[in-house]
Amino acid sequence: MAKNLKTVITRDQAIARFIEGYAPGILEAERKYDHVGGPDLPMRREAWNNYVDALCKDGEISDWQQAWWNHPPFSDGENPKSVPKIFFA
Repeated sequence: MAKNLKTVITRDQAIARFIEGYAPGILEAERKYDHVGGPDLPMRREAWNNYVDALCKDGEISDWQQAWWNHPPFSDGENPKSVPKIFFA
């Protein structure tokens, strides 16, 4: 529960960490397996859901945050500007 946590990270902080830590691997998998038709949205969304679940289990976010955070733009197909351009070749 949120009242048991001294501090939590914000959604923006979580998204930034997700983009930095997970987006490169996701983009590489999309390219490696030649995903046809654009981004692999189910893979991106599942990765976000798993990430948020892990944050909650590790006490970095509250159960309320886990339940109410929606997917970031990356999970809906937007490519982040902070990922090195090599992933967009």
